[in-house]
Amino acid sequence: MDKKKKEKMPDKDLFSVSKGSRRVMIIFFAVMTLIWIVPIYSLIKDSLKVNGIENYVYVLTNQINGVPFYQYFINSAINAVGASLLLVFICSLAGFAFSKIDFTGRKLIYNLVIMCLAISGPILIIPLFYIYKTTHLYNTHLAVILSECLITIPFGVLMMKNFFDGLPGELMESANVDGANIIQTYFQIYLPLAKPAIINLIVLQLMWSFQDFLFPLMFLTRDKVYTTTVAVNAFKGAYGMSAQSLGRYNAALVLISIPTILIFIFAQKYIVNGVTSGAVKE
Repeated sequence: MDKKKKEKMPDKDLFSVSKGSRRVMIIFFAVMTLIWIVPIYSLIKDSLKVNGIENYVYVLTNQINGVPFYQYFINSAINAVGASLLLVFICSLAGFAFSKIDFTGRKLIYNLVIMCLAISGPILIIPLFYIYKTTHLYNTHLAVILSECLITIPFGVLMMKNFFDGLPGELMESANVDGANIIQTYFQIYLPLAKPAIINLIVLQLMWSFQDFLFPLMFLTRDKVYTTTVAVNAFKGAYGMSAQSLGRYNAALVLISIPTILIFIFAQKYIVNGVTSGAVKE
């Protein structure tokens, strides 16, 4: 009898919502979408004023302070890719060590790293400026790469450790039985399994680097090494504030936003997979 009752009972979805709640959610997301779309629509509309699509052609085919427009994209890409690769290398090693290796002071060191999440970028400007000046890294891509990587390391270590915590410790024991040392265990077993988290971290860092304004502004003063975000000031100075120049200025703003949008569109599934992959621990 109990089995028959269980079979007749309909399965209830724990995450099901009522029609009223669903409507409220739809209205909320519709309003948020409008709030996000209206500024973009206004920017695109202003970029087409006076000369229309010719504003984009002008920006792409003319130099700004002697630098072609595509050079700013190249500079941003160099910084973003460099910071992403360095971040993954450091955070994957640190996350693996904090998760799977038992050493003296592990918990204390990990807590100190996590406490660094409270440190904001502006606090680091003066010490980093002094370091880059004394080491002749000022006005180089490496200065921006190191700064962007440094500020993201605590988050990256937290994410990678949480992911490695979700992987079974028996893999480490099996590797030890087979005679693999700790380096071989990391590179041959755990690192391939951490692909979702690594891709997620790379995508997030690429997006943050392309949007970063503070560090390129502080550590770059030459037009040839400017990123797209810092080049906005150069656009304003080169184009002026006339009706025709405002169209070109807004066209430049639209163009520099394209890489971040494309990264998010094509990599959003990796972001979701990476966030959820380490969320559940056995």
